[in-house]
Amino acid sequence: MVDPAEEAKLVERAKTDPDAFGELYERYVKKIYNYIYYRTGNEHDAEDLTARVFFRALEHLDSYTARGLPFSAWLYRIAHNLVANWHRDRGRQKVVPLDEVIVYGLRGEAPEAPEALAEHREEQERLLKAIRRLPGERQQLLLLKFVERLSNAEIGLVMGRSEGAVKSLYHRTLLTLRDRLEPSSPATPPAGVSDTQGETNT
Repeated sequence: MVDPAEEAKLVERAKTDPDAFGELYERYVKKIYNYIYYRTGNEHDAEDLTARVFFRALEHLDSYTARGLPFSAWLYRIAHNLVANWHRDRGRQKVVPLDEVIVYGLRGEAPEAPEALAEHREEQERLLKAIRRLPGERQQLLLLKFVERLSNAEIGLVMGRSEGAVKSLYHRTLLTLRDRLEPSSPATPPAGVSDTQGETNT
């Protein structure tokens, strides 16, 4: 865990000391790269955008204020904006190419026993398909929460939402995933029964 007071001192030093900024870079470069890679699915672009994140951070470091949140939350916000521009410039639909790591974050480590592995992979695939059908902001929320393990406050800073709004979105997202992972109900419900549960929970 990073000591907030120690990090705040390091950030202040980094405003005038390149070596201190280098420490911040080494501390967070892998996390920022992973975040961008999962959003782009492309190593070359992830490397380029990661470099831009830290260049922009260095460029605007004098105006940085902690506001009670870790330095990493500010870096994730910069990364989010750059990735959004990356998708917009290429005219691509904003889809998060999540891979197995988010599944392990949601479901736990993969089983080692061969007989359990096949079943686990089926669950993995179902979960990934359900996640990829979510709106982009909900995919981003799951990525920040389960892969990057950010707090709700940190996620709110990245996504431009209040902490309460993040909690509400997370709750609705889990309800949606639960409904989509449950066995499908009959296409035609019995007479007199209203099939509105899916609308209510999504």
